[in-house]
Amino acid sequence: MNITWLGHAAFRIEIAKANILIDPFLTHNSSFEGQDIKEVTKDITHILLTHGHGDHVGDTVDIARETGATVLANADLATWLGTKGVEKLEPGNTGGTIHFDGFTVTFTDAKHSSSQITEDGVSHALGNPNGLVLHFDDEPTVYHMGDTDIFSDMALINELHQPEIGFVPIGDRFTMGGAVAALACQRFFEFKTVLPCHYGTFPIIDQNADKFVQAMEGSATKVEVVKVGHRYSV
Repeated sequence: MNITWLGHAAFRIEIAKANILIDPFLTHNSSFEGQDIKEVTKDITHILLTHGHGDHVGDTVDIARETGATVLANADLATWLGTKGVEKLEPGNTGGTIHFDGFTVTFTDAKHSSSQITEDGVSHALGNPNGLVLHFDDEPTVYHMGDTDIFSDMALINELHQPEIGFVPIGDRFTMGGAVAALACQRFFEFKTVLPCHYGTFPIIDQNADKFVQAMEGSATKVEVVKVGHRYSV
C-alpha cells in the first residue's frame, strides 16, 4: 500500500486493485500548491468523502467527471453530488459498509458538521459527518477520522475494526487539537502508525504538528509527519 498526503485531509491510497482519493480538496488548498493535480488524480478509481464541507468535497465533481471514478458519500451528500453531474455514486450512512473489489468502507461517527454554501447563497445541510474505515483484502486497515473531536465511542470503533493506520485531524478550532488528538489515539486505539492531518492549511488552525508529536511521545504508536506529495509505503 502506498499513501500520499495531499494536504489538509486529502489522501491518495494505492493498492493493487484500486487508486483511492479521500476528501480531495486540491484547488485552493494552500498546502497543495506546487503539486500537479493531473498527476495525483491519475488513474483514480474511487473517491471517498467524509462530509460535505467545501474543504473536503473539494474537486470531487471535476475529478469524477474526468476519471469516471466511483464516489462514496453519505446519502444526502451523494444525492446533492448527483445534481452536480456525478454519475457513479455509492451512498451510505453511519454504521453502513459498502463493498468494492479489494476493499470495504464503513461509515463511522464523527463530531462535526456537514454543509455547503450553494449558488443561492444559502447554507444547505448535507447529511451527518463521518469517519471512514477501510478494510483491505491484503493490506492494513485504515481509519480516516474525518473532522472530529474526541468521543468515547472511539473505543467501539477500535473494538469493531482494529485499525492499524490512522489519519488524525489535529489542527484545532474546527477539529480536536494536537494534545486531544494524541489522547484519542492513545486511550482508544492501538494504531501501529498515525499520520496527522488537517493542519497548516488556513491561518486560523495550527500550522504544524508539534503539539501532536509532543503529546504522542512515549507511545508505542509511530507518528509519521509526512510531507505533502511524498509517498509513504506500508
